[in-house]
Amino acid sequence: MNRASLMSKPWAATALVCALALSAVGPVLAQAAETAAPAKLANIVIVATGGTIAGTGATSTTTVGYTAAKVGVERLIEAVPELKKVANVRGEQVFQVASENMTDDLWLKLGKRVNQLLAQSDVDGIVITHGTDTLEETAYFLDLVVKSSKPVVLVGAMRPSTAISADGPINLYNATLLAASPAAVGKGVLVALNDQINAGRDVTKVNTSTLDTFRTPDLGFLGYLQDNQAHFYRTPVRKHTLATEFDIVKLETLPKVDIVYGYANASRVPVDALVAAGAKGIIHAGVGDGSVHKNVMPGLTDARKKGVVVVRSSRVGSGIIARNGEANDDELDLVVSDSLNPQKARILLMLGLTKTNDTKELQRMFRAY
Repeated sequence: MNRASLMSKPWAATALVCALALSAVGPVLAQAAETAAPAKLANIVIVATGGTIAGTGATSTTTVGYTAAKVGVERLIEAVPELKKVANVRGEQVFQVASENMTDDLWLKLGKRVNQLLAQSDVDGIVITHGTDTLEETAYFLDLVVKSSKPVVLVGAMRPSTAISADGPINLYNATLLAASPAAVGKGVLVALNDQINAGRDVTKVNTSTLDTFRTPDLGFLGYLQDNQAHFYRTPVRKHTLATEFDIVKLETLPKVDIVYGYANASRVPVDALVAAGAKGIIHAGVGDGSVHKNVMPGLTDARKKGVVVVRSSRVGSGIIARNGEANDDELDLVVSDSLNPQKARILLMLGLTKTNDTKELQRMFRAY
């Protein structure tokens, strides 16, 4: 039947019009379907190190007195099947410790492995499960030594995996979501717990047991995790990751740096003992604005004369240490920690001492990082 014949029959004409219309919109519908197809999932490696998130308790209501670092990475991943909705995940157990037992050697091992993974084209980001006690220290160490702009997110839990109120699964889900988010690229090492995003440099643990223990005094969160999205409200401005001068590829050890705590009626005994034990640097966690007790200052002065680098920090936990404020730092050849708390100042000094012993150069680093 030719076209003229078809047009003479109303039903045939209608069919022809529909056929022509479908042939015209077909490519458009196909393109729309392709556009609406799910985006390719990011490839995320979950690197496990132990901690409470991998802990077990005697009962489902045991939230203190549990045993940390018992559950392997595969079980952690299996416990959160929703992970496959936000990323292609695989796990790797680099070590299994309670984080109070973290060491410099383990940091070097972790940092080197993270850099190896990030250098792979099939890895888009990394999540590190970690105990909360020293999580902030590991986060800052990695913030200084990771050589990639790809997201690195540390995550932990305040309650063991066996607790009926375990926070590990949702924290792990959110951390993976964050590591897979383009918004996290170039932000430095991040910490994700309790639906909150913090910068590895600034975050600290402020409570012994509550779920909202990770905070950034004065500066605040970077953002939040909500509705399966990362929402950022500020960006870290201190140098990190690719912008740092630190390289751990060939490092087998880190210089010995210790912390001395300031308090009323303090003595120089701890300082002298640490110097005798071979300390290359001492962080003094002073009172107030990094003030040093009159009994302790001679010990620090003698330590500096012996080549030990001394950094004034504060036990307060927030604020900037004023150079030449509570001590004549220029005359005594001391370094101030800027806004870093004592435990983080120790990390920067260790890495700084792998580059130089010059106090002016080290002070520059504390202003930059």
